[in-house]
Amino acid sequence: MVRLLKLLKPYRKQVVLGPIFKLIEAILEISIPTMMVLITDKGIGMKDTGYIVRVGLIMLLMATLGVAASFTCQYFASIASQGFGTILRNELFKKIGTFSYNEIDEFGTPSLINRVTNDVNQLQLALAMFIRLAIRVPFLCIGGVIMAMFLDIKLSSIMYLSIPIFAFVVYLIMSKSLPLYKVVQKKLDNLSLILRENLSGIRVIRAFSKMENEKVRFKKSNEELTDEVIGVGKISALMNPLTSIIMNFAVLAILWFGGKRVYSGAVTRGKIIAYINYTNLVLSALIIVANLIVTFTKAAASASRVGEVFNTDSSITYKDEKDFKQEKNGDSILKFDNVSFSYKNSKEFAISDISFDIKRGQTVGIIGGTGAGKTTLINLIPRLYDASRGKVFINGVDVKNYPKTLLEKKIGVVPQKAILFSGSIKENISWGKEDASIEEIREAARKGMASEFIEKLPNKYDTNISQGGANFSGGQKQRLTISRALIKKPEILILDDSLSALDYATDAALREELKKNSKEMTLIMVTQRISTIKNADLIIVLDDGRVAGVGNHEELLKVSEVYKEICNSQLSKEAI
Repeated sequence: MVRLLKLLKPYRKQVVLGPIFKLIEAILEISIPTMMVLITDKGIGMKDTGYIVRVGLIMLLMATLGVAASFTCQYFASIASQGFGTILRNELFKKIGTFSYNEIDEFGTPSLINRVTNDVNQLQLALAMFIRLAIRVPFLCIGGVIMAMFLDIKLSSIMYLSIPIFAFVVYLIMSKSLPLYKVVQKKLDNLSLILRENLSGIRVIRAFSKMENEKVRFKKSNEELTDEVIGVGKISALMNPLTSIIMNFAVLAILWFGGKRVYSGAVTRGKIIAYINYTNLVLSALIIVANLIVTFTKAAASASRVGEVFNTDSSITYKDEKDFKQEKNGDSILKFDNVSFSYKNSKEFAISDISFDIKRGQTVGIIGGTGAGKTTLINLIPRLYDASRGKVFINGVDVKNYPKTLLEKKIGVVPQKAILFSGSIKENISWGKEDASIEEIREAARKGMASEFIEKLPNKYDTNISQGGANFSGGQKQRLTISRALIKKPEILILDDSLSALDYATDAALREELKKNSKEMTLIMVTQRISTIKNADLIIVLDDGRVAGVGNHEELLKVSEVYKEICNSQLSKEAI
């Protein structure tokens, strides 16, 4: 919470001046009923039209000043709340950007999106309400009670009886509704998850004709959210009618007992009118207090969720470049030394006791069955995760000792899912090197075998990419992502099953192009195809998270049963 308050620093003026202007409005508002006493008792009672006009003009001036003060406060509240929300979203986005895969997995993408959008909106609303009402409402409550007491102390007993009953009803409704708001938020997270899965996986859903199943799943989650919202809405809806009944009974009692006191000459008619106004003012302010409590409770829950993001530190930290020790020379560029890894909250290791050594400039293949741990293994190289046991070395230095920027320069990763971003082809390829010239972009596209289809496009490298790259085929997207990784000229290029959408001819041509033009680069290919890695300098076979063989094609055929089975399932005897 303290961290969130620090974000208000640029808007200190608005946060201070806003409530002051609202207080001015409240002072003017609380003075109006007293002016009504003067008009009723002195103006109307004495039939003095001039006095009525003079006091009426003063009331008009007070009302005008009150409106001006209110608008000024609203202006300050809008600037402070919107500015605070902008800063908070930026800070949240920066913080999420520092998370490793562990933290992203723990929070979940839909939940993080809700925290950046819905929870920040709740905090913006709470800040705006605080500036506008936090001082005004207590002042109206306390000031209204004091002014009513000055008018008639005996009638004040009606107010004293009304306020506890009023407060009890408000407490009863709040105690029932507030816990349900947290449940509503969880239901909203779940609905967001289903919606995100459906929008991102629409092609798969249609391919398997699962539209009706997903409609049922979405409908069920949506109805659960609706039921919770309606449930809390029904409870909250009791607030206005019940409080209105209490207010009306209080006014009725004032008219009854006040009428008797007017008849006896103890008070004037003007004071009774003013007293009713003050009673309504106090009880209406209490309703606003109840609504403020709801708003602030929601904001407190949102602040807690936002605070969880800020209070979560990445499980992966990097060294400063000035503390980095000089790299060791030698033929070995990548070494796994008895490495094991388990995902958070998992009792089993995804990979266990992995050891191998890759020489500089080698082409390396990693193969194994589904769930063998191939992607998990290569994720440890650029430190998307950190090894649970053992060490990973690059150029003889533990990856944990590398500065982030240096590690990113050394390694290029093309993930399993070819992800492109909205913008032009040129902008997407230059992600790997922001200051890349058009010649460098063309060269990277040529090496990645993407230039052959880019050059055929009407706008070529300025062709716009729609969301997710939907206007390109799977193979084209893979070649664009490979080009994006190649433009940074990494020492180690990792292709995580990134050739799967290519036909065999393009696959072979791309591998040949990479080998011919990147002799200094070490190429690591994760694949399911034997043909892709058959001619690799080194092949690492994984089986159930363990190394089931290391060597070239001929060596593995002799020593690795797992590799032999994979070969037999994909190739003819002659091809093997």
